[in-house]
Amino acid sequence: MQYYGYLALITLVSHFIFITLAFMGFQSLRLDRYITPERQGKFKLVIVMLSVAVGFGCSEFFLNFIDSARNLVYLIS
Repeated sequence: MQYYGYLALITLVSHFIFITLAFMGFQSLRLDRYITPERQGKFKLVIVMLSVAVGFGCSEFFLNFIDSARNLVYLIS
């Protein structure tokens, strides 16, 4: 059972790291310069939601890739 606890912790940390990286990447694009001041609040919400979507997708790909690479041992034996 302790294995599942570690797996959950690694998954949560991975999700937060990739979401943070996606958020920093979107912020570096400086797209807020092209948005009118009235819509800045909504635009920030869109950036956060987009960061969560992209970060979660990248994290899931990363974790599935590692899991698949780990399972290649069963192909050889």
